[in-house]
Amino acid sequence: MDFLTPAPADSEPGGLFGTRRALRGWSIANLVANCGIIVTGAVVRLTGSGLGCDTWPKCSADTYTAHPALGWHSYVEFGNRTLTFVLLAIAIATVVTAIRTGAAHRERRLAWLILAGIPFQGVIGGITVLTHLNPWVVALHLLLSVLLIVWCVQLVQWTGDGEQLVIPLVQRRVVQVIFWLMMFAIWLGTVVTGAGPNAGDERVARNGMDIEFVAKAHAWTIWAVVALTVALLVVALKDGNTRLRTLVLWLLAAELVQGAIGYAQYFNGLPMGLVICHMIGIGLVVTAVSWLYHGTRTRLSA
Repeated sequence: MDFLTPAPADSEPGGLFGTRRALRGWSIANLVANCGIIVTGAVVRLTGSGLGCDTWPKCSADTYTAHPALGWHSYVEFGNRTLTFVLLAIAIATVVTAIRTGAAHRERRLAWLILAGIPFQGVIGGITVLTHLNPWVVALHLLLSVLLIVWCVQLVQWTGDGEQLVIPLVQRRVVQVIFWLMMFAIWLGTVVTGAGPNAGDERVARNGMDIEFVAKAHAWTIWAVVALTVALLVVALKDGNTRLRTLVLWLLAAELVQGAIGYAQYFNGLPMGLVICHMIGIGLVVTAVSWLYHGTRTRLSA
């Protein structure tokens, strides 16, 4: 059978590329992998390995791979680069499965879009190295990962039951504000990082912003998101909407844990362990807010 030939209707449940179950599995793998690359990228930055490979696409002028002569930082940086191929393989598997299972057009389109984002992420990573870890370019590297997570969440939902929760227009507007305010808060978080000490290399210039000011702006934006989330939870409880309540509770839990970690790392001098936990939290928060955003609407489509 040709690799891209649609699978027969009676495909075995355990097939890797021929069932709806497989498509959902690859979609979840896409989500987990794109959350994970944020963490490994943080490890590169926190260990000062951002220029362990000082050029791109090669690791150095003489080799494409890490080398003992380049020091251990080159292995950290090269390892993160290599993970891009893991993400690429998962994204390709998702596209292949979407084609073979005859997935809906919107699912195939989104799978292709996620696949296209992976090499683009690699290109931004290369520009990051070539610009000597310019903090604004580094921020784009993270923000693209956030966008990919948002898309991955939607694909996971579509490959599940795909049923959105219908809520009143006012509640849907609150959900939209929460989502976009969270995206703005994450961008502010990249500005805080660009002003802080963990640059990825001690020779790298920072963005020149006052870290105390941007950190407070980031924190107050998060508090606004938390306040809106609590308000939406109160409404869900009042209406007896258990499904909305569950979605909002998961988001609120992620926000509170992430906020606690954020304050702890700020007041304790940004220890590596807490910063890594904060990076894990980004994936969890984006997943939770995207699940709420994509999982609700004001009316069913015709």
